[in-house]
Amino acid sequence: MKIRVKLFATFNRFRPGELAGKPFEMEEPDGISLKELINRLNIPQEEVKVCFVNGRAQDLEVILFDGDEVGIFPPIGGGLS
Repeated sequence: MKIRVKLFATFNRFRPGELAGKPFEMEEPDGISLKELINRLNIPQEEVKVCFVNGRAQDLEVILFDGDEVGIFPPIGGGLS
């Protein structure tokens, strides 16, 4: 199955040469969880703050389906001090 993935902020280091937030496709086996996808991308789970599947926040145990779009974010600082 095909999944569209977007890595945000500092996670673009797991796709060298790509801009943060630029979608890319991955071919994965049916029944893969979000947690397994993160492991396949070599992203340390402790660095993941929030994940969205099709625009909705999800926990790492959610099962992905063909055509899903996943956004993975690290903790992000910023704003006014």
